[in-house]
This record gives sequence, structure tokens and C-alpha cells, in this order.
Amino acid sequence: MKSPIHTLLFAVIALAAPAFADDKGSSWQKAYPAAEKGMTRFVVHLPELADEYAAKVELIVGKEQETDGVNIVHLGGKIEESDVKGWGYPRYDVTVGPGMSTLIGVPPGQPKVKKFVTLAGNPYLIRYNSKLPVVVYVPEGYELRYRIWKA
Repeated sequence: MKSPIHTLLFAVIALAAPAFADDKGSSWQKAYPAAEKGMTRFVVHLPELADEYAAKVELIVGKEQETDGVNIVHLGGKIEESDVKGWGYPRYDVTVGPGMSTLIGVPPGQPKVKKFVTLAGNPYLIRYNSKLPVVVYVPEGYELRYRIWKA
């Protein structure tokens, strides 16, 4: 005969099991809002590393553009970190401004070159954390690329 304690313990385990079986992708989606009109939400799920404190993630925002192949071209803009309200998780919002270029004279007949033109400035590095996705909101027409740096 089962004691009341065994029955109670079984009921608690049975009720708690669905919480552990939650889909990995859907739990983070509850915290991060959908992209607003004119924006695209990029989500990066980082693989687990043995030593995550020795790694950083570089966020690279840009766009494929035709350039003259001679001048250095960048986009104006910035990446800003904020917290998801009610959750405290980090999110990154990108604003893009007008482009800028050096003014080196281009030789006649110089062919155009397609290049990934990025935001100007220092690399934007964030802490490596495989427990949470990296969620970046980027204006439509631009894309997010990233690099993982290890010490």
C-alpha cells in the first residue's frame, strides 16, 4: 500500500515535468518582443564553451553595397544595449545613419566592387553567454554578422 507521502511526491513530479520539457526556442521568445515595423530581429544561439569567460562575441552590422574598390566606405550608426523590460535580459538595438567614405580619386575605368559595408567605429564586443540568445534588432535591408573571439 502506498503512503500519502508517495502519492503527494508523485503528483508534484508529474506536475513539474512539463516545465522541464519546454522547447528551448520558445522560452526565450516569450521574453523578446517581435521586431517593430521597419526592423528585423536577428537571433544568435551560441554553442556552449568550456570557458565562456575567455570568449567574446563581436557584433557586425552592415549591408552589401557596390563600392568603387578604392575608397574605404563605412556606415554611420550605433549599437545600443538595453534590458528587456520585466526580464532583465540584454537586447541590442541598431540605428543606421548616412554612409561615409574617403575621397581618393578613382582611376578611369575602375570596376565597381561589391563589398559588405559595416558600421564605422571600434568593434562592438559583448560577453559570451550560451545560456541566452543574442537578440539584435536591425533596420530592414541590413544584416547581422558575428565573430567569436577566444583568448
